[in-house]
Amino acid sequence: MRTAGADVANTCTAGLLAVLMLAAGCGVALAQGAPPAGGHGALGVPALRGGPVASPPGAAVYFIALKDGATVPQKFVVHFGLTGMGVAPAGSDRENSGHHHLLIDTDLPPLDQPIPSDFQHLHFGAGQTEAEVTLPPGPHTLQLLLADKDHIPHSPPVMSPRIRIVVSDGAATAAAAAPAPAAVSGPKARSPSPADAKVYFVQPTDGAYVSRTPVIRFGLINMGVAPAGVAKANTGHHHLIIDSELPPLDQPIPSDFQHLHFGSGQTEAKVTLPLGRHTLQLLLADEDHVPHDPPVFSKPITVTVTKSGRRPRSVSRWRYH
Repeated sequence: MRTAGADVANTCTAGLLAVLMLAAGCGVALAQGAPPAGGHGALGVPALRGGPVASPPGAAVYFIALKDGATVPQKFVVHFGLTGMGVAPAGSDRENSGHHHLLIDTDLPPLDQPIPSDFQHLHFGAGQTEAEVTLPPGPHTLQLLLADKDHIPHSPPVMSPRIRIVVSDGAATAAAAAPAPAAVSGPKARSPSPADAKVYFVQPTDGAYVSRTPVIRFGLINMGVAPAGVAKANTGHHHLIIDSELPPLDQPIPSDFQHLHFGSGQTEAKVTLPLGRHTLQLLLADEDHVPHDPPVFSKPITVTVTKSGRRPRSVSRWRYH
């Protein structure tokens, strides 16, 4: 039998839960929309935690000239702004510094782990402060996240607010990003590579069926691996080209959905691929992301992404029965 006291208690409990849920929602909103340093809470909201490397109070990362709601062409330049900290390449252990990551159409990754490297998490491990990005037409979200030498966000995390842009398929769309500065000198000489250098896929093999998040392992013979920004003879770092031809071999390799950079010297990476068939190719580059002379690249391989990571039964029946 219900009593008036029970009804009052239930009402109070429901009200308290509503307040707690509202407070929790506000906490997320404050953390996401806080000043770009990201982790310094407001109104008593606890600061977000990242990895073991501390960021200084007041550090902030932000987009230069690119505004929330902007309309941009399919290929545009994004300029990264940073205050209160310095920029250092991945692998460089320098106090109060980090390097940029651009998050595209995704939420923040776990802030106490290395940032993934895939279509939605672009790494700029050479210490770049700008990048040319290519996106398909339509609405997109962008967010900047700084990380330490090991690609782990700082504590508190240094991140920009997430902005929304619209990519137009019209060539005459006014770019929202500031134009890149004109070059003041000629291109630098390409780094030489040994004649017998070779880069190849350890895993997966050509024709393999893989999951949506396969681990790609890179093999390299007769050269060494060095992080981006580190000039050392007969070394380079890996780039994974997805569903694209080789880029110009006398220019820095683009950083976009189809050209993933592994500037901290990684020899393997977990990537995210859509379902279906894809081509993969490895291309080595020097400390400035420019391919060597002669260029060191693998043969393209083809993989098929399935939900299970295995060959579908229907394919087996069609092929063998």
